[in-house]
Amino acid sequence: MIMIKSTNIKNAIVAVLTAAVFLSTSVPAQQSDPDINAKIRQEETNNSKIMWTLHYLSDVYGPRLTGSPNHKAAADWAVRTMTEWGFQNAGLEAWDFGHSGWVNERASGFITAPVQDSLTFEVLAWTPSTNQAVKGQAFPVVIPRFPVPDKPATLLNPTQEELTTYFNSIRDQVKGKIVLLGKPASVPVDFKPSSKRSDDEALQKRYDPNALPLPTPARNQDAPASRPGMLTNEQLRDQVDKFLLDAKVKVRINDAGREHGQIRAFSNSTYDIKKVVPTVVLRNEDYGRIWRLLDDKTAVSLEFDIRNRMIPEGATSYNVVGELTGTDKADEVIMLGGHLDSWHSATGATDNAIGCAMMMEALRILKVLGVKPRRTIRVALWSGEEQGLLGSEAYVKKHFGSFESPLAGFEKFGGYFNIDSGTGRARGMTVFGPPAAAAILRGYLAPFSDLGVVGAIDTNSRRSGGSDHTSFNQMGLPGIGVNQDPVEYFTHTWHTNLDTYERIVPDDVKASAIIIAGAVYQLAMRDELLPRFSRTEMPPPPATPTPTPTPTPQSKGN
Repeated sequence: MIMIKSTNIKNAIVAVLTAAVFLSTSVPAQQSDPDINAKIRQEETNNSKIMWTLHYLSDVYGPRLTGSPNHKAAADWAVRTMTEWGFQNAGLEAWDFGHSGWVNERASGFITAPVQDSLTFEVLAWTPSTNQAVKGQAFPVVIPRFPVPDKPATLLNPTQEELTTYFNSIRDQVKGKIVLLGKPASVPVDFKPSSKRSDDEALQKRYDPNALPLPTPARNQDAPASRPGMLTNEQLRDQVDKFLLDAKVKVRINDAGREHGQIRAFSNSTYDIKKVVPTVVLRNEDYGRIWRLLDDKTAVSLEFDIRNRMIPEGATSYNVVGELTGTDKADEVIMLGGHLDSWHSATGATDNAIGCAMMMEALRILKVLGVKPRRTIRVALWSGEEQGLLGSEAYVKKHFGSFESPLAGFEKFGGYFNIDSGTGRARGMTVFGPPAAAAILRGYLAPFSDLGVVGAIDTNSRRSGGSDHTSFNQMGLPGIGVNQDPVEYFTHTWHTNLDTYERIVPDDVKASAIIIAGAVYQLAMRDELLPRFSRTEMPPPPATPTPTPTPTPQSKGN
């Protein structure tokens, strides 16, 4: 260990602070109004419309599944509201979703014997109705899986022969039943719940531009565990679906596998209701109860009534846009936004009605203040995010192209701010571009440090996934992801039946709107666009650019 004298420590601290100030101020902003940040704060503090906007998007129009009537109604409302607020060119931009929409209109489920009780569940999207109330005996189906010898917790899929043998052993028993697929998950009590606020010291280190890069974790060079002839997950899924259909199973029940009644219900990945039976995701507590009764050799009778509807016109989906038109640099564009679509288990308040409300609010503030941005500032509310960032990807391809195949707007684009991690306040930002781009952004965030925002860092990753800013990164454009305090997002509300208006912290979302409005305004007023990677510095596009549906939340702010 090297010992350092206290005077040297003080000198080092002064040097670091001097460097930080230089990084924040070395690229001056051209402000038309030196008091703009104070006015932004005042407008949001006194006249905020965030919670009113959230109420409409979540309570009135939620949930907003892509392709559903609710999503279209929410998009139409957003256009009307933007127009009433004085935004220019507010409207819908269509893109081809390629699948009929789907909506669950009502659903009920009960244990009818040996006791009577209501069940708590959500319907899996793009699955069929029961058409009427159906009754049947519960039957457990456990697909055979096999542990890796040196990793017993890792289970591998069966071969075709093993799966066929199992199907043949239960074929007669499962016909006409209501099936529980798989053993219930064991969800232990969490004695060390995650903090609802990000650690300040950790954030300072994360957003320190002078910090050494974290070491890249060593890749596991071992080949993925497998068994000779084992089925892929896709092959197994398709064969299970077909087996249940052929057996005329009345309802399939999946275990939610989460604590305290949380349910995540996504979708039938084929989007074809003819390929699956009616399917629900049952809360872990109800699933476990039924399973234990069956395991105790007690027959369980169930009843379900599920009413779903296909929406053919949902094959065309819509992004929402509105803008404040610029002045001398009107052909250059700064964007901000979030995704308007949601999953269907709740009203989609934290994911991501509140993000849309914050971004609409940031632009509303600037409009009310009467600023005249040099560049056009455009807000966008995407659809198809939950199915794989589809709406934002279609928009970027249509309007900007890519670094490798640029359209006319590519060189005129100045950055896209994205927020999509719930109610927590903005704590930092990540921008796709060279370090100079992050330095400029840090300077614009510095006046709002009292609101909790720490700074900005750069990234060179063109991999898409997480949220819509990566649709821009993937094409070589400066996407800016906003990192937020977690609050209850990752632990409770992300894609669950608890994602409602009540989970919003008003002070946090107002602070985020202030921060974003200030940063967006400054980018719109600069003499130059944000620095980008040069032709020789631009990272190559990823080999597999298309993200999978329902990306993990941990990457949403990156």
